[in-house]
Amino acid sequence: MRVVIQENYSKMCRWAANYIANKIRDHKEDRPFVLGLPTGSSPIGVYKELARMNQAGELSFANVVTFNMDEYLGLPHEHDQSYWYFMHDNFFDHLVDMKPENINILNGMAEDPEKECEEYEKKIASYGGIDLFMGGIGVDGHLAFNEPYTSLTSRTGLRNLTTDTRIVNSRFFGNDPEAVPAQALSVGIGTVTDSKEVLVLINGHNKARALAATVEGGVSQKWTWSALQLHNCAIIACDEEACGELTVDTYKYFLDIEKAERL
Repeated sequence: MRVVIQENYSKMCRWAANYIANKIRDHKEDRPFVLGLPTGSSPIGVYKELARMNQAGELSFANVVTFNMDEYLGLPHEHDQSYWYFMHDNFFDHLVDMKPENINILNGMAEDPEKECEEYEKKIASYGGIDLFMGGIGVDGHLAFNEPYTSLTSRTGLRNLTTDTRIVNSRFFGNDPEAVPAQALSVGIGTVTDSKEVLVLINGHNKARALAATVEGGVSQKWTWSALQLHNCAIIACDEEACGELTVDTYKYFLDIEKAERL
């Protein structure tokens, strides 16, 4: 596992965007580059920088296929809190050459949610798997809507949201936890760790405990992102604020070994 520590959120996002852009540019296989994407506040800065590169002619998305992590069950695309809406509002609508048919987001209005999830897994496999999956992290270390104690080999499926998650997300639903959908469709932990590379964004003081558990703790279903420890090509991009719970030795080790990546 690599941990790339940047001074602040802006530099963390710029580093992550440059990393993703270089992977897309260097892709030489006779198939699209397959990119996994998250929602949430952490990736917004990355999306802005990737869109800037695209608009400036520095990066093309013409040969990129995307798969998003999750979607609320029961929210239509046009709902302003659906993840379909979030992704188009914050990213896809700002790209000049992204093909709509190459955008894949789970359908929260599917008549058969379980079948929707099975077909999602099959479609990922049809492209030869995901080349790079970017993700964020919850304060409790969860991945997508895989709450603590989700199996580390789980696949895309229907997830029940905990009360804590609904309370945290209620700020987007008029501060009413009951207005937050109780279920969601989500890729599994195994779905993400099957990707060739995984890049996780972790920023802010409130994510410090999750970062420490993911990097220094044991592999555990309690901290679902700890599965990264078993991945052959996992990278955490974080800011200084998120490092508050790391031991001094760990912090200094990654600053030293990744010093060439410091912006």
